[in-house]
Amino acid sequence: MGGRTMALMSPDEYRASLRDGRRVFYRGEQVEDVTAHPVIGLAVDHATIDYEMAHSDGNPDDRDLAVAEGPHGPISRYYHIPECTDDLLRRSALIERATALGGTLVVLIKEIGTDALFALHLIATHMDREKGSEYLPRVKKFYEHCRDGDLAIAVAQTDVKGDRGKGPSDQNHPDYYVRVVDEDASGITIRGAKMHTSVSTNAHEIIVLPTRNMGEKDAAYAVACAVPASAPGLTMIASSYGRGGNAFEHPISAKHKMMETLTIFEDVKVPWERVFLCGEADMAGPLAKTFVEYHRFTAVSYKLPLVDLFVGASRLMAEYNGILRANHVRDKLARLICYAQILRGMTREAARECRIVDGIAVPNAELVNIAKLHFATGYHQALAWVQDIAGGLLVTGPSEEDMNDSHLGELIEKYLGGVPGASTGDRLRLMNLIAELTATDFGGYQAVLAIHAEGSIEAEKMTIWREHDSAPAVDYAKWLANIKN
Repeated sequence: MGGRTMALMSPDEYRASLRDGRRVFYRGEQVEDVTAHPVIGLAVDHATIDYEMAHSDGNPDDRDLAVAEGPHGPISRYYHIPECTDDLLRRSALIERATALGGTLVVLIKEIGTDALFALHLIATHMDREKGSEYLPRVKKFYEHCRDGDLAIAVAQTDVKGDRGKGPSDQNHPDYYVRVVDEDASGITIRGAKMHTSVSTNAHEIIVLPTRNMGEKDAAYAVACAVPASAPGLTMIASSYGRGGNAFEHPISAKHKMMETLTIFEDVKVPWERVFLCGEADMAGPLAKTFVEYHRFTAVSYKLPLVDLFVGASRLMAEYNGILRANHVRDKLARLICYAQILRGMTREAARECRIVDGIAVPNAELVNIAKLHFATGYHQALAWVQDIAGGLLVTGPSEEDMNDSHLGELIEKYLGGVPGASTGDRLRLMNLIAELTATDFGGYQAVLAIHAEGSIEAEKMTIWREHDSAPAVDYAKWLANIKN
């Protein structure tokens, strides 16, 4: 597991590194080269944003944000282990900027993987200290391998689960949760499947994490490890929103794509140096929880360009439609501004209120989950406000072919204009942008992510309940009520 001699990979080096024989299927066909595939290739190009930001030929401001100083020279800031509030704020700013460059679509090829690495550092430190294990040296070695190679890392956490009312060992099918089926002097063998594995088609490494608390009878399922994307026995069945489209009608998804996979492990052999949890059932839940504390902070950071776009696109459309002075429109815009700014404020406050554990800064879990709950529960109402301001042309507008036809184009220009000074073409381009965000398969994808990605709404509420210290508020109520006990 040797690292590269140069810590920052160029976009072209990144593309070339993905031609490694990985086993990927898309719509029933095996993909020979993910970089050349008409759909997955878009996801590869989208992922190069992280490498372009850090490259010397890029924008100096982006490079300053994307690069940190490592022990042997510059490294991707994603790999900088946060030690304080400022580190978390800069990480959040980097995620926000990369997502903005990606047309509101998160990049995630280093974000989610480093979230997992930070969690593994913390849990391994605890286990080595309390249980006498030797996991931390393995975690550090793998971290250095990824950092020095500037690798893209996916995280496979969500098991397929089968019967959701039963735990891992109580399932009729033993492989509904990833488990260890064999171990020997050289390592372990894992079997099972994970779902919703983001960016795995174009990552170099896949970190496997447990997804829930486990009891002693679930010991075989308490496993965390790292697997190369090209590992024998690993199969990825890829999916994504849409199948392409032109830039006029699909201004985001025509250029930006992110893949998800059903990630299947069919007796994949993992050497011990890549095993970070094996049989310690009592630590499966804490590892899953610690990862989520970072990953939800990543999540609320990458939502910021999206909610800003709700505000900007809605205001501009209100101007184009001549309704900006309408009271109900200003009311909706004010609510959209509140929606966006509360999310931004809560995200930053979660960094400012971080706690330091074994030298690593951990975002405030209560505030992160409040921010995520605010985003998730308000998302569909925000969509309704945006759609109401835009109007029905979101789903009935003309196509690019109509616009390009000389006769039809003249008719469209004549009849679909808005206020004086706003061209028909610009009004329709903005309408298509809003349609992509709210009314297409990409919009549906984003709406489902709002509810389910990075944990469910109920998981967020449970975390808030668990994390909040209600004692001071209860004591205050007792004092005012003159209750003595």
